Amino acid sequence: MSQDDKLRQAVVAELGWEPSVVAAHIGVTANAGVVTLTGRVDILAQKSAAETAARRVKGVMAVAEEIEIRLWSGAARSDEELAMAAVERIAWDVSLPVGAVQVQVDDGWITLTGQLDWHYQRQAVERDVHGMVGVIGVSNETTIKPTGEAGDSKAGIMHALNRSCLDDPDGLTVSIDGGKVRLTGSVKSPRDRDLAAGIAWAALGTTAVENDIRIV
Repeated sequence: MSQDDKLRQAVVAELGWEPSVVAAHIGVTANAGVVTLTGRVDILAQKSAAETAARRVKGVMAVAEEIEIRLWSGAARSDEELAMAAVERIAWDVSLPVGAVQVQVDDGWITLTGQLDWHYQRQAVERDVHGMVGVIGVSNETTIKPTGEAGDSKAGIMHALNRSCLDDPDGLTVSIDGGKVRLTGSVKSPRDRDLAAGIAWAALGTTAVENDIRIV
């Protein structure tokens, strides 16, 4: 059996293990570490869960996600209903500044705009609307307010990388230009690459992360 076939079988098994995914509706192919997911799901959250499950399989270098969302009967919502529900859900999230995020809906696709203080807030507002019935996609165009303090964060990011469970943090380099953090070097897995980016996003003043870390 080829390595691609073994990887495909491992991803199929992981999708079957993930309770939030209907694995029978998802097709999997693998080519040189790149996994492609096809098929259909009922809600956007299942689509994201399938991609997350595939990414955590050993040997997966990248995931091409081509899953289609097909709403079940009765799940369709008008854009006005979705917009009202999204605004209400965001208003209930105590981690978000009141009135900081604006919502636009077009044929079930939600676009989020506005300025926030932290990256975790960008992630939170996206999660808030991601699992709503009737949503077929989310574009998170919110931005992080610059603080002017990112230049002092390079040492902090390096210390955090060294505290983390990364296999080889010494192989990474951090550079900062304004609020933009650039990561270079190499790691052994997509998990480590994503972990390093998350650490950079946690630094005060980070407005963007350019993740140029290679997987070797």
